[in-house]
Amino acid sequence: MIRKLDISKFKSLHDLLQSQTLWVGRVRASLAMMFLLFGFITAAFAQEPNDLITKGNAKYKEGNFGEAEMTYREGQEAGADAFISGFNLGDALFKQERYEEAASAFQALPNLTEDKEQKAAAFHNLGNAYLKAKKYPESVDAFKQSLRNNPQDLDTKYNLAYAKRMLQQEQEQEQQQQDQNKDDQKDQEKKDDQQQKQDQQKQDEKKDDEQKQDQQQQQDDQQQEQKEQEQPKEGEISKEDAERMLDALNQDEKKIRDRLEDQKVKKVSKGTIEKDW
Repeated sequence: MIRKLDISKFKSLHDLLQSQTLWVGRVRASLAMMFLLFGFITAAFAQEPNDLITKGNAKYKEGNFGEAEMTYREGQEAGADAFISGFNLGDALFKQERYEEAASAFQALPNLTEDKEQKAAAFHNLGNAYLKAKKYPESVDAFKQSLRNNPQDLDTKYNLAYAKRMLQQEQEQEQQQQDQNKDDQKDQEKKDDQQQKQDQQKQDEKKDDEQKQDQQQQQDDQQQEQKEQEQPKEGEISKEDAERMLDALNQDEKKIRDRLEDQKVKKVSKGTIEKDW
């Protein structure tokens, strides 16, 4: 079962000084010894760079995380202990919810120490910073690194399980989004295809109309040309007039033939009467 991440369990060197439950054994002994040694050195020699870490710690405990950050940075520039000032700087940035910057601060710490407990603490807080920045793969990797240096840390195991769960949810959401994008793309392609077909159909219809108009125009032109060819030129008679004139001539010729036939018949009749005398 995944529990909700409890930032109140966020481990820092400040927590180390105050915690009575989580930081036990080697962690508490080694880091507490480091702070005691740091305090002793500070009191004995009054080294200014490490005094700045002490000053930053006081501001951190008061909740003035911005001022604590600036003081830790001053300590780094002055040459204070690189691991402690960097660790506490990462804490101050984390408290200000500047998780990307906190991750950058924690990321450099494991290379500054050979102590496995310190490495584990740095990787643990690096995992927390990545977790809050929603960089779940990096968070999982950081918690794994922390457990390689301190396999018994229950908080780190819990945070690793939580980070894995968040990573799985993110991957599932990404897969769902990819599936949705594919569906949307298919729908859009279908709409585009339909629109393309409609456009093509309109173009075909327009082309058909233009062809019909061209054909009709050609027919009209041919008819007009034929009419112009059929109209008689100046000095000529039309075909219809010629036919009418031919019909009239035929009628006249027929009348002449009929009249000649009538006259021939009359002459024959007169010759027959004279023979009877």
